Amino acid sequence: MTTRAMTGRLALSAAGMLLLGSALAGCSGDAEAGPAPLDPQLVKEGRLTVCTSLPYEPFEFKEKGEFAGFDVDLATEVAKRLKVRPVFVDTDFDGIASGAPLNAGTCDMAAAGLTITGERARVLDFSSPYFNAAQTMVVPAGSSVASLDDLGDGKIGVQTGTTGELYVRDYAPASAEVVAIDDLSEIASAMARGDVDAAFYDNTVVGDVLNENPDFEVAADFNTGEQYGLAVRKDGNTDLLRTINDVLADLVAKGRYDEIYQTWFGSAPAKAKAE
Repeated sequence: MTTRAMTGRLALSAAGMLLLGSALAGCSGDAEAGPAPLDPQLVKEGRLTVCTSLPYEPFEFKEKGEFAGFDVDLATEVAKRLKVRPVFVDTDFDGIASGAPLNAGTCDMAAAGLTITGERARVLDFSSPYFNAAQTMVVPAGSSVASLDDLGDGKIGVQTGTTGELYVRDYAPASAEVVAIDDLSEIASAMARGDVDAAFYDNTVVGDVLNENPDFEVAADFNTGEQYGLAVRKDGNTDLLRTINDVLADLVAKGRYDEIYQTWFGSAPAKAKAE
């Protein structure tokens, strides 16, 4: 992830889906007093402890030994608002999605490319959505596979516990073998060895996969309606959640979101078309 100019087919429309302003959770006071002041409770004084899961370029990874990426920048903006230092903790993705680190008080918030789902919302409180994602199927160059239906006798590599795995298990032919792999980077290795016939990735990372594996190509894109959210512990930190939503809304309103997006994706986000 040295450069963030993404290649491949990134069908993104992040800014268009940012329903941040209208989705803010607020505690209204009377007309004169205004909203009650926010008082987020942090695990450790003077720092915002953020659970993330490496590597997931360009959202979170290490560059020259330091945490970097789109999610890292957004979490850092939250820390600035709180006037504290951001501290990032590399955490197992499945653990984050289960809610355990946040609900146990290990971290204050999660920034890990988390798709908002009903199941996860039962154990986490999500921010307003800040990013749209989709799924992309990658195959070896020259493969005859062009759709999921072509994989009836094939093996499909997915990352364990992701919405990509759920999508493939729901829509792939029953005769296909779904190969769940914990480490995202190992999926490409499995396909290069011939252990799987196709691999599923979030379209947000497929550009880097193609850059690193020139013998791969995109076979198909799947619009799954996924949206990413930042998260806090369930029913336990409303003021921090409100702060996160305020920061996201301000970043969009002031153009800072577009700047951060362009840093990591190589272009400004597409704008929603007026009806």
